[in-house]
Amino acid sequence: MAKRRQCAKCPWKVSTDPYDIPNGYCPDKHRNLTNTIAPPGEPRFGGELRIMACHESAVGKEVPCVGWLDNQLGVGNNLTLRFAVFQERISADYELDGEQHGSLEETFPEED
Repeated sequence: MAKRRQCAKCPWKVSTDPYDIPNGYCPDKHRNLTNTIAPPGEPRFGGELRIMACHESAVGKEVPCVGWLDNQLGVGNNLTLRFAVFQERISADYELDGEQHGSLEETFPEED
């Protein structure tokens, strides 16, 4: 299986204007994704692993957003996600495309 490549309009890319994300971008839904961000280094075993789905994935067949995966496997230190990757429930075979935001908050559109 080939590596998943980060979407052209991924909100984790510094170059993406969130309002350019296709399929009905909603700032409120975007801000509600904070529940997908684990406290760094704090496992949430026994609970549900919440993921930020790629906006290009089909409903019912959601796959994790590549930018979110990179953040949560890296600086986000999401131990529950790391365990899911170790168990091969989630693939971490991906390729980034450009400079990335360092946190979910940085992906939000600027307030007017």
